[in-house]
Amino acid sequence: MFASAMSAFAGRCPALRPAAGRPARSVTRMAADRPMWYPGATPPDHLDGTMAGDYGFDPLALGANENLLPWFREAELMNGRFAMVAVPGIIMTELLGFGNFWEAGANVQSPLSLQALIGLQVVIMGALEYKRFEIFKKTGECGLLGFAPFDPMGMKSEETMVKEVKNARLGMLAFIGFCSQAAVQGKGPVACFAAHIKDPLHENIYTSKVGPEVTAAIVCLAIWPFIVEAQKALGGKDKETFRALPW
Repeated sequence: MFASAMSAFAGRCPALRPAAGRPARSVTRMAADRPMWYPGATPPDHLDGTMAGDYGFDPLALGANENLLPWFREAELMNGRFAMVAVPGIIMTELLGFGNFWEAGANVQSPLSLQALIGLQVVIMGALEYKRFEIFKKTGECGLLGFAPFDPMGMKSEETMVKEVKNARLGMLAFIGFCSQAAVQGKGPVACFAAHIKDPLHENIYTSKVGPEVTAAIVCLAIWPFIVEAQKALGGKDKETFRALPW
């Protein structure tokens, strides 16, 4: 993951070789034929519907560089998979009485020192990530050791790929929510949920100390589609050229 991320942000990603035996790229799907992030949205040219979970959402044009787009998708999947593992782990840690998730690690007893654990992790994860990086460069598929894609149960399909992306995004949002709760309330997700159920009118994000900021963010997100449509209506036929990343 570290190697792929470094390559992506360096802006010099090697061109990915097409996977052996992969079908030809399908014809671009029109916005009217696929769900979009808001009804009537026009997807940017680089989001043509061929990737699982593509709803045409890229307001900052982060994926406009076709060489970087596969790396961004790989980073999204890997971080989403980590989040999907972390979220149930955080919940179970609190439910089983091991304390708050940000403190639970300090109570773990191990025959190895912290320095030894860090050294082992660097070596093991470094080897696995290097192999995954090499496989991804050659095939464009995420794999484990010599297997790409890693699908021992033969469950890969267009439907399961979309489900994975959706749950990965949900997991990342949930993890951010858990960390935000810990920072604002000093409680874990289970304790915050219990407090909300007990008194929903007073125990919620809008009544917390970050309530005004959250309200402002939600309002901005709610009116963003109207801003996009107004820009298209008033801006003529010229395509958007802004890019958050200049490479």
